[in-house]
Amino acid sequence: MNVEAIAKDKIDAWFEEWTVLEANIHAAHDARNGEAKGLMEEAIFLFERLVQEAGDEVLPINGVERLTFIKAKPSQYACYRQLDELFKETKKRAARLRLQAAKS
Repeated sequence: MNVEAIAKDKIDAWFEEWTVLEANIHAAHDARNGEAKGLMEEAIFLFERLVQEAGDEVLPINGVERLTFIKAKPSQYACYRQLDELFKETKKRAARLRLQAAKS
């Protein structure tokens, strides 16, 4: 685990980027304009970079399987919701790991 990569300011930067993408993905699904797939692919890449930089320890339970599901059909609304949950769970996990690292 890269302790510096899970520092609050670093994690917050990743999630600021996700917040913008998430709003655009949500709007694309509402508009049904076909833009959701490209935005989701960008968001998937963002998530993978986050995990790569922070370390696999931040990956939530069943994260690999869930990401595989998302990557299989990124244009589906269910995959968007699942990716949103992965981001939320990853943020919580990073906070928990920061606390554990601070105690040791």
